[in-house]
Amino acid sequence: MSIPPPPGPQQPQDPWQPPHQPSPQGPASPQGPAYPQGPQGPQNPYGSPPYQPWAQGYRPFNRPAPVNGVAVGALVLGLMCFFPGAGLVLGLIALRQIRRRQERGRGMAVAGAVLSGAGLALWALAIAGGVPADVWAGFKDAARGDGSAYALRTGECFDAPGGSLEGETYDVDEVPCAGEHDGEVFAAFTMKGYGSYPGDGKVTDVADARCYALRYGYAMDTWAVPDDVDLYYLTPTRQSWALGDRGVTCVFGNTDERGSLTGSLRNDGSRLNADQIAYLHAVNVENKVLDTQPVDTPDDDLDASREWAGRLSAALTKEAGLLRGHAWPAAAKQPVADVAEDVRAAQKEWARAARATDPDTFYEHYGRAMARSATDNSVTARKALGLDSTPPADAEGDRGGDGGGGGGELEV
Repeated sequence: MSIPPPPGPQQPQDPWQPPHQPSPQGPASPQGPAYPQGPQGPQNPYGSPPYQPWAQGYRPFNRPAPVNGVAVGALVLGLMCFFPGAGLVLGLIALRQIRRRQERGRGMAVAGAVLSGAGLALWALAIAGGVPADVWAGFKDAARGDGSAYALRTGECFDAPGGSLEGETYDVDEVPCAGEHDGEVFAAFTMKGYGSYPGDGKVTDVADARCYALRYGYAMDTWAVPDDVDLYYLTPTRQSWALGDRGVTCVFGNTDERGSLTGSLRNDGSRLNADQIAYLHAVNVENKVLDTQPVDTPDDDLDASREWAGRLSAALTKEAGLLRGHAWPAAAKQPVADVAEDVRAAQKEWARAARATDPDTFYEHYGRAMARSATDNSVTARKALGLDSTPPADAEGDRGGDGGGGGGELEV
C-alpha cells in the first residue's frame, strides 16, 4: 500500500482522491497529477522525482518514546557504587517519571535502584568495620609517587594547577624550594573526635585555628615571612571523608594569584641558635594569643573581648618572665631588657581591659596597650641577636607580637 506525500504548494488541500486513470491512447487527464501505478515506478528514474520531498518535521511513522534521563543517571551511579544513596533516589524518581510521562528506561531505573541499594548496604557494612580508613590509607600510599596533593609532606614545595591555591585540587607538581613555587607545606595534622563529616564550616574553623598555631614550629621568626605570604590549607571534602580522609595540610602561599614564593620559609630549631630560639619562643607566646582575637568587636560582644584580653595579659606575663630569665649575650642584654619592660607595661593595660565594664573603657586600655607596644626596642633587640629586623606591615607602630604575620583565611 502506498502512502501519499503531503500536499505541496501546487497540490489540493482536500483529502486524497484516486488519480484519474490515463487512457492507453492518450496523455494523462489534466484533472490531477499522475502517480505511478503499482510496481512500475517512475518512467524516468533520472529525471525529477514524481514525489514532493518530505517536509522537515513530517514523519510517516510514529516517533518512539524518549528514554528517561534520570533513569540513565541512576544506572550509572548504581554501576559506579560511589554515591549509592544518590543512585537509589534517582532510580525511584525515574520510575515515577516514566509512569507519568510514558517514557522508556524502566529497566535501567530498576537496575540502578537495585545496584545502589546493594552498594549502600555494602558501604554501611564497610564503615562499621573501619574499611574506609584502610581504603584511604592505601590510596594515600599509592598517591605518593603520582603528584597527588595528598602526598605532600612537611618541608616540600609544589606548584598548583593554574598557579592558584583556591578551590579544590588533587594534582600538584613537587618542585625544589630553592626556585619559584606556589606553595610550601609547613605542617599537617589529623582531625580526630569526629564521626560523620562535621560540615565545611567546622572543617575550615579547625584548619584555620590549628594551622595558625602550627606555623610557629616551622617559621619561628614571623618577621622573616614576607608580607604577601599567608596561610592556606588542604582539607577533607565530604566525599574523601567518607573514604577515611581526616588529614589537613597547612601551606604557605602568596596572596597574589600571579605571585610566587622563592626559597624556603623554614626557620626553626635546626637553623637558629639557642639565643634566637629563646627570644622567638618568648615573643610567640603572645603571638599565638593575638591570632585568636574575636571576630566581633567589643561593641558587639564585650565578654569575648574581655576574655581575650585576659588571655593576652597572662601571655604577656609569661613572655616577660622568659625574656628576663634567659642569659643573653652582652650586646643583646639591654635591648632585650627594654623589650621585657614594654611587655610588662602592656600587660597591665590588657589586665585592665579584661576588667572593663563597657566598650569605651575597653577601647581606652586597648589603645594604651598598643601605645606601649612600639617596635623600636624589638628592632634593636633583633639586630643584636641576628634576627630579621624589618617589622611586618601590620606591625608598624606597635610591637604587637613582635611577629605580626598574615591574617588571611583563604583555603584550598
